Amino acid sequence: MRLNELRDNPGATRARKRVGRGIGSGKGKTAGRGHKGQKSRSGVAIKGFEGGQMPIHRRLPKRGFHNLFAKDFNEVNVGRLQAAVDKKTLDPKKTVTVDALAAAGIIRRVKDGVRLLGQGELKAKLNIEVTGASAGAVKSVEKAGGSVTIVELPKRASKSKPAADEEKPKAAADKSAKSDSKKPAAAKAKPPAKTESKSASSKAAAKTSAKSSAKSSAKTKKKDS
Repeated sequence: MRLNELRDNPGATRARKRVGRGIGSGKGKTAGRGHKGQKSRSGVAIKGFEGGQMPIHRRLPKRGFHNLFAKDFNEVNVGRLQAAVDKKTLDPKKTVTVDALAAAGIIRRVKDGVRLLGQGELKAKLNIEVTGASAGAVKSVEKAGGSVTIVELPKRASKSKPAADEEKPKAAADKSAKSDSKKPAAAKAKPPAKTESKSASSKAAAKTSAKSSAKSSAKTKKKDS
């Protein structure tokens, strides 16, 4: 076998249909669309339309529902654990936890936990801590001399909304800041400049009143004389 002899299986690939290349090609003139009608025009996509009768996607009933609270588990078989032990990526002397499985490359990322399944054969003695296990998996682990402990992982925080525990202190801090801004400030000592200005204005008013009284008295004396 040489590089120039490499080719796909016969019939695996087909040449595309070239239309509108003359009547001798068999797909010229109308290019296989026929004469007139909606389907002979461009820009038409009649997908799911059945001439007015109820289409198949509306005739068929809907089944089931989408559970918003469903948990997404990583599924790991006991045979996969044995393969990791044979490759020495998983230490059988230590407790096999979710983090250990992620470090060994058995799972890609920690979701809502790991569920242990019983496919394959387990020879190594392992102490496993997972969030779930089937009866067959527990049986095969105990047969090899190991144990399975069911542990619940903490809930994952949603990406779109912050956790409720984080929201509460923020809301309390915002409320306290608003209440502080609304409260009137404590009674402060009046600045001396204002008091001085007030006293000066009162003195000026007294002087003007004295002058006006003196002028009026002078006018009355002139009239008497």
